[in-house]
Amino acid sequence: MHAHQISQCRRTFHYTHTHPTTSTYICAQVLDAEGARPKWVRTTVNLDDHVVVPDLDAITATPADPDRALEDYVSSLSTLPMDHSRPLWELHVLDFPTSEAAAALAFRVHHSVGDGVSLLSLFLACTRRTADPSALPAIIPAARRAGPAVYALPPQRPRLQSLGALLVFLVAWVGSFLVLVWHTAVDVACFVATAASAARDPPTLFRGAEEGVEFRPKRFVNRTLSLDDVKHIKNAMNCTVNDVLLGVASAALSRYYFRKTGENVRKSIKVRSTLLVNLRKTPGLHTLASMMESGKDSGAKWGNRLGYMILPFHLAKHDDHLEYVREATKVARRKKSSMESVLTYWSASIIMKIFGIKAAASLCYSMMRNTTLSFSSLAGPSEQVVFCGHPIVYIAPSVYGHPHALTMHYQSYMRIIKLVLAVDETQVPDAHELLDDFTESLKLIREAAPGQPQHT
Repeated sequence: MHAHQISQCRRTFHYTHTHPTTSTYICAQVLDAEGARPKWVRTTVNLDDHVVVPDLDAITATPADPDRALEDYVSSLSTLPMDHSRPLWELHVLDFPTSEAAAALAFRVHHSVGDGVSLLSLFLACTRRTADPSALPAIIPAARRAGPAVYALPPQRPRLQSLGALLVFLVAWVGSFLVLVWHTAVDVACFVATAASAARDPPTLFRGAEEGVEFRPKRFVNRTLSLDDVKHIKNAMNCTVNDVLLGVASAALSRYYFRKTGENVRKSIKVRSTLLVNLRKTPGLHTLASMMESGKDSGAKWGNRLGYMILPFHLAKHDDHLEYVREATKVARRKKSSMESVLTYWSASIIMKIFGIKAAASLCYSMMRNTTLSFSSLAGPSEQVVFCGHPIVYIAPSVYGHPHALTMHYQSYMRIIKLVLAVDETQVPDAHELLDDFTESLKLIREAAPGQPQHT
């Protein structure tokens, strides 16, 4: 990336971060007069403080392994605090080739600025299609399971031929509503018990018993998976892409766990994941882009609008590798018939308004501290996009600063899915072995699925 191209990036971020709809990018956090609540205050943005071009000689001291050099640099950012006296974002330009790309950009943003959907949408709103530089990227649509939605009303009112048909319709609707209420009550009770430390995951390879994991450095590693293979499994199993990804994760964690522990038992070990759920009605990319152009809030919700869902993972040995996907699909269908994520979001919002941000943060911390790992999945563009004239090869989001030794992110882009793991090396010292387990698990599940993958 040459000097004039870096200047183009600076101009792009200057426009984006000075726009009124994303004003947190030109604000610093300060405490109010009482010193209790932080608030955003506009400040002068010096782009030289935010666009970082590090010394390449220090980074590429081992030129034989540039992939490791990139991984080490990005991981080192988890040890460096952000300067709260200025807007909480940085763009690191790593201008050296790796096995996947000619250069890399590391965009570090504080979570108080926005959640993953907001940040990804803002970044993608700054990109354009490679085939049509004037057009926004097309986002991969959310996959839906074939057939009617679980416990959903029909899209149109059926033609009722008799009083009996009306009675059957009402009974079915009331029954599904009662199931929804029951599942929600159970899930919220489990959430409260977890947040109150009454329900904790046991220590395993993925979760230690000691405190302070959120302060330890994280290593970020990634692996490219085939979206075509995932879609083949989805079609063969009549489920969704996320169901397949959950099944692959369960299979990979099981392979890693039983290999490392040497246990040869058939029992299932349950651990729990904190699943982040986007509560926006739409992904928000095109809405956000038009909002930035018009200067008006047209419905895109900026900031943090995530609900939490506690999702069980089963570590088990199965002779039939498709069983991991079947179990994941069963768990996902059960969770989709619950309002857990909506209620956890609103309860956290109410607690923050009444008791302050520290109380809400304590609730979130306790919930994560008592579960084993975090899991997230984001949809990206379905075709290649360019940023400041540069074609993007992959997108690899992650997060640190929360009390989990293992965090999984899936990010789709074009015909690939980028798997990103953030690990505490004192707990998971061989993250690349775990990546190999994900690759092998997807391969075994794909081979077990009927039919042949359709590559287009």
